[in-house]
Amino acid sequence: MSRKNWALLLLFGVPVAVFAVWAIVDNASLFFKTLLNGLTLASLYFLVASGFTLVFGLMRNVNLAHGSLYLFGAYVGWYVGEHTGSWVLAVIAGFLAAAVMGLLMQVLVFRHMQGQDLRQTLVTIGLSIVLADLMLWAWGAEIYTFDPPSWIYGSTTLPLVNKFPTYRIVVLIASIVIGVGLWLLLARTRIGMMIRAGVDDRGMLAASGVNVQRVFALTFAIGAGLAGLAGVVGGTALSISPGEDTRYLLASLVVVIVGGMGSVVGAAIGALLIGLAEQFGLAYAPTYSVVFTFVIMVIALAFKPRGLMGKNT
Repeated sequence: MSRKNWALLLLFGVPVAVFAVWAIVDNASLFFKTLLNGLTLASLYFLVASGFTLVFGLMRNVNLAHGSLYLFGAYVGWYVGEHTGSWVLAVIAGFLAAAVMGLLMQVLVFRHMQGQDLRQTLVTIGLSIVLADLMLWAWGAEIYTFDPPSWIYGSTTLPLVNKFPTYRIVVLIASIVIGVGLWLLLARTRIGMMIRAGVDDRGMLAASGVNVQRVFALTFAIGAGLAGLAGVVGGTALSISPGEDTRYLLASLVVVIVGGMGSVVGAAIGALLIGLAEQFGLAYAPTYSVVFTFVIMVIALAFKPRGLMGKNT
């Protein structure tokens, strides 16, 4: 381990260890309940940011309308869930609706702006504003919630924290499964190899007979679909309301910056750090809870400018 990594580990690890010992001694139940809440929030952030790291980190497409895909998937999922009574159909509908929206964005916008980061930024900011207004017009400014299915409704008894919502435990497990599946897709499959090859040398991949635009469109659809899926999951655990698109876009940006662009493992680590920082901040220092997220980002970038798991280009 390099000297810089040791310094980063000490800078993070020592204060965290001291705080953990004090918090457990002071109130073990509060500490472990906050820990589980932080892991659940990190799971939700990872679901959103994993799609963002596919689009932004791997494909180098600056999509600042990614938060709108989260909110659009959440609203569509809520609508389907309300009219069918099926939470599973709501999840599927949220994923597919966001995936189709993302596919249209890739075909109609990003395909014609490859390598033009400033144009992509400005256009997607405009798209996010338009989509936010359209969703406000369609669904109003009300706060929507819907219950998880009966088989994961209620609470589970756990050591130290007594009862904890079963749904949140399922979200944590599901995010781990999705994360492992996404990593295997990129690292161990032919489509993952094509995605990585297309990012590194698009011309060479096209010369080998692969339809690069089709591969990129599929990647964009998967990334957008993950945002829509996260919208339904988040809307079930928390709520659906205007402004959530901005919140989760900022969370995705911070997670990808801290974890490293294009790295699924980095997105998981970044989501874990940000989710835990937010929840422990709210529990132990609510006045300064927002600051902790940006402190983590500043410290990580000071030692790892490309993110914790980012690679030199």
